[in-house]
Parts: sequence; structure tokens; C-alpha cells
Amino acid sequence: MKRKMGSNKTGKNKIGNKLGSRKIFARKKLYALVLAGILVCTMAACGKEEGQEDSSAGSLPEQTETAEVTEAPSTPEPGTAESSTEPSVEEEPDILEQLGVTVPEKTVDFGELQEKTNKDIYAWIYIPDTKIDYPVLQHPTDNTYYLNYNLDGSRGYPGCIYTEDYNARDFSDPVTVVYGHNMKNGSMFAGLHKYSDGEYMEGHPYVFMYMEDRLYVYEIFAAYEYSNEHLLYNSDYSQKAQFEKYLENMETVRDMGKVIREDVEVGAEDRILTLSTCISNKPNNRFLVQAVLLNGEEAGTADNPD
Repeated sequence: MKRKMGSNKTGKNKIGNKLGSRKIFARKKLYALVLAGILVCTMAACGKEEGQEDSSAGSLPEQTETAEVTEAPSTPEPGTAESSTEPSVEEEPDILEQLGVTVPEKTVDFGELQEKTNKDIYAWIYIPDTKIDYPVLQHPTDNTYYLNYNLDGSRGYPGCIYTEDYNARDFSDPVTVVYGHNMKNGSMFAGLHKYSDGEYMEGHPYVFMYMEDRLYVYEIFAAYEYSNEHLLYNSDYSQKAQFEKYLENMETVRDMGKVIREDVEVGAEDRILTLSTCISNKPNNRFLVQAVLLNGEEAGTADNPD
């Protein structure tokens, strides 16, 4: 079950329709394959009837031709034999195009970053037209390491943008939390505070998360002040009941300045990205910006048991 999130009307895309769009797109592809098969068989039969040499094999397209889609990584559509043979990177741009999302022309060389900058870099977060354009790290043994240490290993500010080991590094969890300092010079996650303005949220709606083998795109639907309670420590959001309770709590947050988009529907089958930063002069509070995954294998297909 999906719920509409809040009362601030912004944006033009209806995210609740993304799964329907994907099904329609897959159905059209299936119809096209069936028609193509019928046409090929008809041509072959006609050729034989006229005494011509059978050239139907030459008229069939090479199966490898559909795999010429290396420029945009993604994950395959699950569930059907037809979709499993399709190149995974072909589908994501189509899904995003249906949702009206323009993917930035951005290349991240993770091999070079891991070799020359820091081996713990595993993703890159980018929000267009903002200062948020940073590698994402996760330390193998110390969850707070990158709160206090920089990319080059030196201690001090600004630290790094990072996740903790409560989250997998493939963003497959129902809730992934990414942390960053609220720097006075506007760097790191200081720009998240601008999302307390509904118009700003409407103008900067997408978070792009680059990884070595895929690109995930999230749409921002909420921004609000919260306590410094750890969102992952005592929670198992893979349990449907806990995740739905979490979604209910988001709607009831007591923050006069919170911004929540009512046109974005979020349900227990979705994946949520939470960006967390500090608030000046409020050490016991955090400012959260939350977004829902639009594309990829996990979008709208979470396996949350009852």
C-alpha cells in the first residue's frame, strides 16, 4: 500500500505511476517481438513457395545487436524470461525518460578514485545545480571514522560524505542513511538546509547516486528537522510492519518548517535514501532530506515480509 506524503504541492511527475509505466513499456516490447517473429516466418514461407532460396536466417537480427547499450549502467528488470535477456543498461534510461528525468552527463572513474584517492570510495552523490557533488565512503571497521577524517586520511573538518555498515554498499536496503557535515562555507551537506523551502525542492528534485556498475536516481519528497535518534541502530526495515511504522512517523514529525510533497507516493515496497546533516546551535537535532528510488531492480519491488 502506498501513501501520499504530506501537503506541499510541488513537482509534475506522479511517482505512483512509475510501475504502471514500466509494465506498459514491457508489454509494448513483447508485442513488438511477437509481430517481428510473425513477419519473419511469413517472409520465409513466401520465399519457399516461389522456389527461391531460403534466406530467413539472414533476415533475423543478431541477438547481440540489442546489447549495444554500454553507456548507461543499470540493473535488469526481474520476473520474466524476456526481460532477463535484455541488457540491463538499456532499461533504466527508458524508465527515467518516462518519468521525465534528464540524466546528467557525468563520468566517475571509480578505479582511479580508489587507487589514487581513497580505497573506501564506493559511490558518488550528485544533486545538479548544488554544491553536493562528492564521493561516498564507508569505513570497513569504524562507523564514525569519516565523521572526523578527510579523504586523504588527515584528521579534522570537513570529513567525508559517508554511510555506516548498517547499510549495504549497493543501496539495496529499505532505508539508506548518508551523513555529511553542515559546513559554514556551504560545502558538504550544508546545502541540504535549502530544502526547507518548497520551491527549492521543486527546482532541485533529484539525487543521482553513481556506482561502478549502475546509476540510481532518487526523487526528493521530504525535508524536516528531526532528533539525533539513530535511524538504523534498533530498526529492521526489511520487516514490512516496521517500515510502514517508519513511514507513518515521517508524516507525523512535529516540525513547523517541514516540507513534504503530496504528489510523491511512498510505500513499503520502495527504497528510501535519507541524507542527514547537523543543525547550527542544535546539537541534539538533525536535518533530514529524504528521497525515493525511481529506477533499478529494487524500485517498487522490495521484499519486505509481513
